[in-house]
Amino acid sequence: MAKKDLTRRTFLKASAAALAAPAIIPASAIGGDGRPAPSERIHIGGIGIGGNGSGHLSRHLSSAETQVVAVCDVDKTHRLEAQQKANEKYADLMEKGSYKGCDAYDDFRELLDRDDVDAVWISVPDHWHALISIAAAQAGKDIYCEKPLSLTIGEAREMVKAVRRYDRVFQTGSQQRSSFRFRLACELVRNERIGKLVSCHVNVGGPSQYCYLPAEPVPDDLDWEMWLGPAPWRPYNKGIHPYSWRSYRDYSGGGMTDWGAHHFDICQWALDQDTGGPMEIIPPDGKDVKWLTYVYRGGVTVQRGGYTGPGSGITFKGTKGMVEVSRSHIKTDPPSLLDEPIGPGEVHLYESKNHAGNWLECIRTRKRPICDVEVGCRSVTVCHLGNIAYWLGRPLKWNPEKEEFVNDPVADRWRDRPKRTPWRL
Repeated sequence: MAKKDLTRRTFLKASAAALAAPAIIPASAIGGDGRPAPSERIHIGGIGIGGNGSGHLSRHLSSAETQVVAVCDVDKTHRLEAQQKANEKYADLMEKGSYKGCDAYDDFRELLDRDDVDAVWISVPDHWHALISIAAAQAGKDIYCEKPLSLTIGEAREMVKAVRRYDRVFQTGSQQRSSFRFRLACELVRNERIGKLVSCHVNVGGPSQYCYLPAEPVPDDLDWEMWLGPAPWRPYNKGIHPYSWRSYRDYSGGGMTDWGAHHFDICQWALDQDTGGPMEIIPPDGKDVKWLTYVYRGGVTVQRGGYTGPGSGITFKGTKGMVEVSRSHIKTDPPSLLDEPIGPGEVHLYESKNHAGNWLECIRTRKRPICDVEVGCRSVTVCHLGNIAYWLGRPLKWNPEKEEFVNDPVADRWRDRPKRTPWRL
């Protein structure tokens, strides 16, 4: 929480106390129930309340560290339900049946204009991530943004620039980094417990496509114009909103950026590439190349295919063994690898036991969280590179230091896309 906000709130609280008549104040209003006093809580605004946004709302309403003071959604039903849920929760905690402390907005800019909002979660379709995140950084808010970080490579880099310029704490919602299974798998790889790493195999969805759905009436509670925002205008269709927009290129990179933002992210972590990336991207050709393949320095490959375990996960193959990991299991070959602890002189990776909790801790300490914006940028870039290779149908050379294709102006044009007026980064 910014020091200036603490000072302002302390002043307002003291002024109100001096002017008010004596009253019986619930313990929860001053922190006597074990919760920090309102002036000490991190004041949160939620941008995007449907889908994952509802989970963020419930989490922060249950947290003693935070207070939700504003919500925003272009769907009137979602935002009013969220507002009511917040007000009812705090009314119960404060023993005030008429508590009205959470406001609701259609336009995220109104929420960001509030001085009493310290931080925001952003859980909106991918094509909005960059614009809202950059505006939040400019407004002095700390940010939790759902993955995938961006719609394009260029957007991701602009997000990093804004977060660094305005010195914000930014957590990308690639929460697998806060799982002990994925951390352990990466530590086993980094410490060469499976020998030299040869290849990584993930199972993620494919690229997004153009949308040709017919026009349908816009629901009364939906601001469709605002939902589209920077995306090209097109008529509403329920096959886009509320849940199927990931299939379409104007709003998302499809399965490649959905699960890819999780699994390619873990591959980047295992390869120690949080500030790097692949050098070559080879799409399947139906002949010699079976799976989309990324080639890193040293010849290590990451492939979209070949995962050997249940569910959705990653297989790491080395010269002396294997690690297989998902959200529900971890398996090694030889099995004894799981019984050998990582020693004090070996590589120990950033440990976070709770992704949202890590973000809140870093807001207070001003340290960088486990999935900082640069991490999110590099991981989503891997996803975008795969999509571009699919869309162009040919191998690509990539310079991860310059973040540009090698002697390929056609591919370079895919690093970013124009935005619909009046939206600009």
